[in-house]
Amino acid sequence: MSALDAAKPVRRRILDAAGEMFYRDGVRAVGIDAVIARSGVAKMSLYRHFPSKDDLVRAWLEDRNAAFWHRWERAEASRAGDPRGQIEAILDMIAARASHPEWRGCPFLNTGTEFPDGSHPARAVIRANKAAVRERLRQLAGAAGARDSDLLAQQLQLLIDGAYTIGQSLGPDGPAKTVASAGRALIAAQLRAGD
Repeated sequence: MSALDAAKPVRRRILDAAGEMFYRDGVRAVGIDAVIARSGVAKMSLYRHFPSKDDLVRAWLEDRNAAFWHRWERAEASRAGDPRGQIEAILDMIAARASHPEWRGCPFLNTGTEFPDGSHPARAVIRANKAAVRERLRQLAGAAGARDSDLLAQQLQLLIDGAYTIGQSLGPDGPAKTVASAGRALIAAQLRAGD
């Protein structure tokens, strides 16, 4: 562990270490002992902050959710006052992330696959993220004048989650980078239909 890492608060060190390993290797493949070794904290410190691995997984996803919305809001702000442009900026951001060479997939989709039981604590964070994405897309689609903002939001979410998945499978040379152009075609069709 570097001196810079040692200066971070213990909770942050644990989340960063766990997050790096969860994202790279999968949640089930990473044991608590590996998180302790990577973060450089004592076992009791980890359990003081996260009483169980499930609590750590949930906190990691909440952390990823906050980072996701920060990127989303930055993309939206880049085209303030232009709802169609805001959706396009979000799609551009998604395309860049999903086609990045280090992309390992959406942490929410990846974790949902590992924990299919709907009662797992991580599932509430996953459902909340996906529902919020759809609602934000619906609001923007409505503000842009889409004929059917609910349908457009669902279609865009399907494209986004598809890009996340194919980006992990085929990497930067795969079709994930086309999510923005595919989304623009859907938006244009919805806005033409509303004329």
